[in-house]
Amino acid sequence: MPRSGVTDTVAVAEADTDVPPAGRTGRIRRPRTVPAWSAFLLLVGVFGVTFALLTPPFWGHDEISQFGRAYQVSRGGVLPVPIPDDRGPAWGGGVPVSIERLMNYALDDYTTSAETLDEPEPAVADRSGYRPLEDAPVSARHITIWFTNTAAYSPVPYLPQAFGIRVAQLLDVDTGGLLLAPRLAGLAAYLAVIGFGLFALRRTRVQWLVFAVAVLPITVFQAGTVTADTLTNAVAITLSALLIKALFLATRLTWAETAVLLVAAIALPLCKPSYVLLALLVVVVPASRLGLRGPLRLLPGLSAAIGTIGFLAWTRISAPTTDGMSVMRPKRQWHTVVPADQLQQMLHNPGEFLTTFGESIMRRDQEWFVEFFGELGFAYVTVPATSVLAGLLAFAIGVGIAERMSGPSNRITTLVLLTVLISVVLIYVALYLSFTPVGYYLIDGVQGRYFVPLALLAFAVLLRWLPLRLQTESGPPATRGPAIVIVTASTIALVLAVVKYNLLVWG
Repeated sequence: MPRSGVTDTVAVAEADTDVPPAGRTGRIRRPRTVPAWSAFLLLVGVFGVTFALLTPPFWGHDEISQFGRAYQVSRGGVLPVPIPDDRGPAWGGGVPVSIERLMNYALDDYTTSAETLDEPEPAVADRSGYRPLEDAPVSARHITIWFTNTAAYSPVPYLPQAFGIRVAQLLDVDTGGLLLAPRLAGLAAYLAVIGFGLFALRRTRVQWLVFAVAVLPITVFQAGTVTADTLTNAVAITLSALLIKALFLATRLTWAETAVLLVAAIALPLCKPSYVLLALLVVVVPASRLGLRGPLRLLPGLSAAIGTIGFLAWTRISAPTTDGMSVMRPKRQWHTVVPADQLQQMLHNPGEFLTTFGESIMRRDQEWFVEFFGELGFAYVTVPATSVLAGLLAFAIGVGIAERMSGPSNRITTLVLLTVLISVVLIYVALYLSFTPVGYYLIDGVQGRYFVPLALLAFAVLLRWLPLRLQTESGPPATRGPAIVIVTASTIALVLAVVKYNLLVWG
């Protein structure tokens, strides 16, 4: 009797590969094309480095507080550390004085720009002002800075940047180099993690859909700056890619792929709690497709349990930091963010929460849609409309050439869909509790980039239930032409995003 995993794989192969018609013999000729993983390494490597060099110091998303937390982790700091602050409860840590000077200059620069910028003036007031601060040697003396918002994150998503900081210190770089090093280290981690996921899909056509998501301007920009989202995006995309291979394509994973899937299920809840449910999907993958037998069949459940326990433990540890989040809002709204009051309101009057939830979507969905493709850093540069259209074209072709997702049953597919939908709700709930003032008219702080980690599994469900694929008379489509279009469209999206960012920021 054949093993179930092999039977499933053969069934999918017979239904959806370039199998010759009955009675036809001979070797199957497959069109040659560049594998997605190599195109990904080249494209993201080039544009990630471009963004790392082009983005002014600390102009990434919350990059001041993100760097502060990464620096704390590089020195062995794990738990949130309370610091004195006249405004109320606060958490933070020490950074070199030379870094703090550069942070203050950048903060004044982009804050002034946001308040007074009049086009066509560039967002950077004086490009020469950064140079002496970046060229200064790294100070031995440290000063405490505020980063309550990132103190809430576990150290896991900052491990690549923390490693980059340690290497930079060993090389005795200047202040600018101490910022560039974690940017490049995060980029290297993004390339390595997603590169592995794409390599695992190298014999599939769905690899190009994964590629299209992984090279969005927003993800590449974040990969070139210091942020916890770099590793979070990488782990979520690779976890999704491996789930698609094992669950939706019913293909057995290699030992290395199984190991990465299980590690990702542990790491993702510690990178960002909103995605904890994605990690739990490892338990619905048949053990035969993970190559697990005997007692090893328990590993997916153990991995999910460790990730969940880590998530719960860190949530308890970091819970007090939400008391200090309101100082990120305008001064008139300080101390208006009260998570306990918000939770009580949500539990006792869920109708009001649902009304606020619905109105938030109606008021802001067009902004989140564009932000999904790219609103770049604290210059708030939205990518050009052509970049959005190019991204949509890449998605459409990626969906069109992807295999039929006939692996999971309708029950499992429904479970995946619910996981994605509930994860979307968790994003709103997290920001409702931790960033939205009590009684506010919408859920504040939501950004389109938060939905990128959920995109691939949403596409997989779509492909499972709807026959949205390109088809030729002789069978499934070749990939060479579509792959060229996807890579070209993604390149155009990134080139135009870089050009617009440089124009608006530097002039």
